[in-house]
Amino acid sequence: MRRGLVSISAAITALAAVTACAPVQRYNGYPIEPAATAPAAPQVGVDTRDTVRTRFGTPSTTAVLEQNAWYYVSEVQSQVAFYTPHITDRRVMVVRFDGDTVSAVENYGIERGRLVAYDTHATPTRGRELGILEQLLGNIGNGVPVQAQGQNQGGRPPNR
Repeated sequence: MRRGLVSISAAITALAAVTACAPVQRYNGYPIEPAATAPAAPQVGVDTRDTVRTRFGTPSTTAVLEQNAWYYVSEVQSQVAFYTPHITDRRVMVVRFDGDTVSAVENYGIERGRLVAYDTHATPTRGRELGILEQLLGNIGNGVPVQAQGQNQGGRPPNR
């Protein structure tokens, strides 16, 4: 009886350890669907902005200046235990418009991605740099003048 209890508890512990190390996947952006259920890509010259929005929803982002391209971005991240998550799949569908009609459709995968190294240094701002004496004596003469004793606001001596 005791031996059976030990083997069951050991099996439960081993199962918990194995499942704790299973990767956790997160899906971000436009949902990735299997090829069988995914809607067909927009057709050049046939689809319009309204039909693309109806089938694929609001784009993840749009072109900044001309508003002639819509970007649908999806990403899958995988993380094991406490390690840093890493991207296992990324897809970008770019739909370009000429007026209101689709003019081109481009699909990119993770192989076209680039790593961007962010600079953590502060950007210096140019301007006047004050020395210690300028900082200490800089406000002299900038304050409200102190009124002379015995004078009112008009600068005349008070009536007695």
